[in-house]
Amino acid sequence: MKQGITLLAGILMFITGMAQTDSTKTETDTIRVGGMIITKESNKNRDTTSVQIEVEIHNRKKKPSAVSTNWFIVDLGFTNYTDNTNYPVNDFAPGLDKDDFKLRTGKSVNVNIWAFMQKLNIIKNVVNLKYGLGIELNNYRYKEPIKYSTSPTRVEYDDKRNYEKNKLAADYLTLPVMLNFNFAPKRKKSYGFSIGASAGYLYASRQKTITNTDGKQKTRDDFDLRPWKLSYIAELNMGWVKLYGSLASQSMFEKGLDQTPYNFGFRFGY
Repeated sequence: MKQGITLLAGILMFITGMAQTDSTKTETDTIRVGGMIITKESNKNRDTTSVQIEVEIHNRKKKPSAVSTNWFIVDLGFTNYTDNTNYPVNDFAPGLDKDDFKLRTGKSVNVNIWAFMQKLNIIKNVVNLKYGLGIELNNYRYKEPIKYSTSPTRVEYDDKRNYEKNKLAADYLTLPVMLNFNFAPKRKKSYGFSIGASAGYLYASRQKTITNTDGKQKTRDDFDLRPWKLSYIAELNMGWVKLYGSLASQSMFEKGLDQTPYNFGFRFGY
């Protein structure tokens, strides 16, 4: 009798435990959406029901592209030249000297418009090959009333008229190639510098004058300028501020004058 009661009590305790175990259920659902993992965990028992949702966001690092392109870049700066001419130049500029070819530095400007500039990754986007295509516009604004004549090219001092404006313009189609060093390749605004060379083809040149007697005049000619301009170039990138500079490898004139131009200024572009 006692053994039967003990067995019955054991069976009742086992059934009660099973009932408690079965009445508590845990359900877990996991959903992945892009870089997010959403986990839904439901606990259900006889008395209460609870739902817990956890969201994990995993940032996926974007791998820099091997090739990046910047469109429509503009340079605004100044132009000048180093004059190493052995004066007097009797055939080309009779009676003139170095002072007659001095420029108005604040009004002698350089404007470059680059259709594009592209970077090709070489080493982990830190070392890159950078190249582009655009036009260089150089305006040499003279202080003195010097006048270019053509066939053959001559430069004369014209003191018979009052010059309000006197400039020589030389425009080039230019291809720059540089080795770029980017010290912050993962930042939107990078820091670094570029050095290299450029080749420019002279596609237009002219002298523009404004005098009190003749008004505005334009003389279009090559004025014995070199058809090709080879320059050493550099670029400094400091985040929001970008600087550029160039120095021609030789005189911009084929004969007569020995004037080596250089440019420097600010570069604007995304």
